[in-house]
Amino acid sequence: MASRRRQQPVVAVLRSDDAPEPDARWPSSIPAVAQVLREGLRLDPGVTFLVGENGSGKSTLVEGVAVAYGLSPEGGSRQARHSTRATESPLSEWLRLQRGVGADRWGFFLRAETMHSFYTYLEQNPSTRGPDVSFHEMSHGESFLAVLESRFDSPGFSCLDEPEAALSFTSTLALMAVLRRIADDGAQVLCATHSPVLAALPGARILEIGEWGIRPAEWAELEIVAHWRSFLDAPGRYLRHLLDP
Repeated sequence: MASRRRQQPVVAVLRSDDAPEPDARWPSSIPAVAQVLREGLRLDPGVTFLVGENGSGKSTLVEGVAVAYGLSPEGGSRQARHSTRATESPLSEWLRLQRGVGADRWGFFLRAETMHSFYTYLEQNPSTRGPDVSFHEMSHGESFLAVLESRFDSPGFSCLDEPEAALSFTSTLALMAVLRRIADDGAQVLCATHSPVLAALPGARILEIGEWGIRPAEWAELEIVAHWRSFLDAPGRYLRHLLDP
């Protein structure tokens, strides 16, 4: 008998039985969050990007899924439990994850806003697999890439919240190579991003988030791609109102 093929770590994000109905309370007042609570969200193997404006709910969703998976709301692996100030939404308590059969249980949550405190946590809790790199002694972008290259080495579930925040154009391309490598090795990635460069990763699924909720999208149809193209073609049209008396 052929062995059953492993599924991805998270097959679907569903509403828990005791979750409240979506209403005017945050975060269920966010259209994308309300849609997930009403309809659920199926996740594909490989890389899925959540793309949208500030306030659209993409980071809230990534955080909620990461914490529901068992990851620290401030980032790190399932073993990391550092905390500075609790700011996470109650969304993770309203979600239930449908796990994949035979999937790897390893996971990692990388969020740009808490990486500095995570580096301190790593210094205070050295890895058992050998000396860690000195993240605090690197530039912001270099330390991000070092975390990705040193920690993303298992075919589990990785959640990334705006990882491009610290990265140059060239470093963003390096991040794309890391994502492609771990996806090819069987990892599943859920990533919130503002970057049209990162969202262009071949083979990735793109979900655009906004006042409509969540909808599948092609890269060329994304609002951020249209905005960046227009700005780079004629930046003066965007900047004129800032420069005129």
